[in-house]
Amino acid sequence: MKVLANDGISQTGVAALQAAGFEVITVKVAQEQIINYINQHQVDVVLVRSATQIRKDVIDACPSLKIIGRGGVGMDNIDVAYAKEKGLYVINTPAASSASVAELVFAHLFTGVRFLHDANRTMPLDGDSRFNDLKKAYAKGSELRGKTIGIIGFGRIGKEVAKIALGCGMKVIASDSHVGEADITLDFYDGQQVTLKIKTEPVSELIKHSDFITLHVPAQKGYVIGKNEIAQMKSGAGIINAARGGVIDEVALVEALDSGKLSFAGLDTFEEEPTPAIKVLMNDKISLSPHIGAATEEAQDRIGTELAEQIVAILKPV
Repeated sequence: MKVLANDGISQTGVAALQAAGFEVITVKVAQEQIINYINQHQVDVVLVRSATQIRKDVIDACPSLKIIGRGGVGMDNIDVAYAKEKGLYVINTPAASSASVAELVFAHLFTGVRFLHDANRTMPLDGDSRFNDLKKAYAKGSELRGKTIGIIGFGRIGKEVAKIALGCGMKVIASDSHVGEADITLDFYDGQQVTLKIKTEPVSELIKHSDFITLHVPAQKGYVIGKNEIAQMKSGAGIINAARGGVIDEVALVEALDSGKLSFAGLDTFEEEPTPAIKVLMNDKISLSPHIGAATEEAQDRIGTELAEQIVAILKPV
């Protein structure tokens, strides 16, 4: 049986699949060629991340397909319901990258409160001639400790964010239409554990009380944070989006940053991905990364291994 890992897969995943008798193909096939390639090679399993789209046209045109796998959480690039109607298995790895995304959130948070995103642009240009001026310009940073972080979307990633926030001494509030309260367990070196219970509240309340807001929701038809929501946020608040492009109104965001209503933003996903708006890319109050929330070696190893285990369990080649 053949597995096409079109957006890549870790070597641990490749090894696990090969050990179970699968042939693993890791060439990158262009979207417009994906149907022809799957049919030509009689591919049984196609694995994607966020780049490759597996829509109805692919599903209908590729009768050899038995499994569609997504390396990660969100499956908005796959027509999941339609695939299942056609008898295909659709699998993903919802827990594998949660910690990696959460750590990137805090990379952006620490960067934002200490102006590192801008300092790292400016120091190579002016660090040798304007050192004291830059030192003064970036001297008004703030600590995360004691501040309130609002987590919109309290699933696996949101809970990992809460763990780090608590470790940093932050106050945590969360909002999730499907979660009323959740236990957050902190693990310590000597085996001790501390469990805290966090109750959720409406977004309308969360945005009023948060010093920083981070979003962990699936793709939406409308904005979760738009002009009206930004108007209700604390002056000087910061916001992070490592979820999906389109959950924040980027025009309203840039306006709020330029006016001083918001102090900074951290964006890992974008409305116009993979060609983000120039006004977003050039804004000196935005910390930027190119959709790399799950892109750690540890997460990719877990993703590859989990996909392999699910594929083997479903198909069980002899």
